[in-house]
Amino acid sequence: MSANANAEMPFLDHLEELRWRLIWSLGALAIGFGIGWWLLSSTDIFRLLEEPIAPYLHGKRLVYTHPADTFRILMSGALAVGMVLALPVIAYQTWAFLSPALHKHEKRIVIPVLFAGTGLFVCGVALCFKVILPLTLRVLLGIQSDYIEPMITVQEYFDFAITFCLGMGAVFELPIVIIALTALGVVTPAFLSRFRRHAIVLCLVGAAFITPGADPFSLFALAVPLYLLYEVSVAASYIIHRRRLRRQAADRIGALA
Repeated sequence: MSANANAEMPFLDHLEELRWRLIWSLGALAIGFGIGWWLLSSTDIFRLLEEPIAPYLHGKRLVYTHPADTFRILMSGALAVGMVLALPVIAYQTWAFLSPALHKHEKRIVIPVLFAGTGLFVCGVALCFKVILPLTLRVLLGIQSDYIEPMITVQEYFDFAITFCLGMGAVFELPIVIIALTALGVVTPAFLSRFRRHAIVLCLVGAAFITPGADPFSLFALAVPLYLLYEVSVAASYIIHRRRLRRQAADRIGALA
């Protein structure tokens, strides 16, 4: 369907299509949640999620103070797994709804963006769980005293770990967002370069909102990778922008020929 044909589609038809796209997305999320619940119920999720903090418990166990704590943790974990599993479907439904309004060269970048975005999200979660989260716990729990004894509850720790990992996964989407905006002509490398000083502040503010704890170490543990990803995005933006300018020049030459 062309952009003009899409513009002539009645408004109610747009709403009907949007409704079905949302239904498919919610259905994928529900199926992903069910799969996540089955996986986590059939495996020992508590032992798996305890791995990063286990070396600092000194043989002790995590405790819980409410009968529903373990149920809430299972719900949160299943929802997180469901979101990851449903992400490709949700992204595809979004693309299918917007694609009629896109030009041919804009459509070509969508599928690679979907796959790259999903892969980067998984990489961000894995990196956080295996590297950044244990490093953060080592620093935070390394501050000890003979007069205090840590009593970490399972609910607070799992909320911290899951939120931190999902936040890192979302942070890893930054290059995809900037590359897509550059390919669509929304932002330019020159704008991103001028925005560097503001980007540092925004990285700190964004990390403060994402990190579940108020400690400065976890904030910087997320803010530093976020800014490094911004710099990677700027470099990639230069490459995409040059290709876009070459394509526009070729189109102008072809139009004059």
